[in-house]
Amino acid sequence: MNVPSSEDIGYLRDLHLNDLSLILEWRNSPKVRKNMYSQHEITIKEHLKWWEKYQKSEDCKYLIYENDSKPLGFVSFNSIDKIHKTAFWAFYSAPAAQKGTGTKMEVLALDYCFSTLGLNKLYCEVLEFNKAVLGLHKKFGFVEEGFLEQQYRIGSETFGIYRLAINSMRWLSRPLD
Repeated sequence: MNVPSSEDIGYLRDLHLNDLSLILEWRNSPKVRKNMYSQHEITIKEHLKWWEKYQKSEDCKYLIYENDSKPLGFVSFNSIDKIHKTAFWAFYSAPAAQKGTGTKMEVLALDYCFSTLGLNKLYCEVLEFNKAVLGLHKKFGFVEEGFLEQQYRIGSETFGIYRLAINSMRWLSRPLD
């Protein structure tokens, strides 16, 4: 597994109020929306309601990925269960981000999950047509725990959802070639 070197990988930081317009712009980009459960264009009202809910939440953590002090992506940990030490996660890079940004974000997110948050297991779901992200997750040690056939409707089509997971032992004991 080729992991980017630490000097060029960037970092994750907390999401702040002044990031909201930027992540709304990213999230509403057709390139990002096409791989999300919710594919409509999000209104500012919906976005502010989401932010307000996050501010009151104790089981979510939202982060911005930066490299060279430039915001390039969004990472979320949801349904953080402190007893069972599990969570769901999702991410997306800025529409104009360079190829390889997702790889850097995933490395940082997995380190954050297992080191900073102290979780034991991380889950995600990927729509069946999103082969690039499915492959990326598997490259980093995620295993398929299930496939929900004909699970999610987008327009007139129904798609399956891959359920993937990785545990801390798998991540922390990976070869660092």
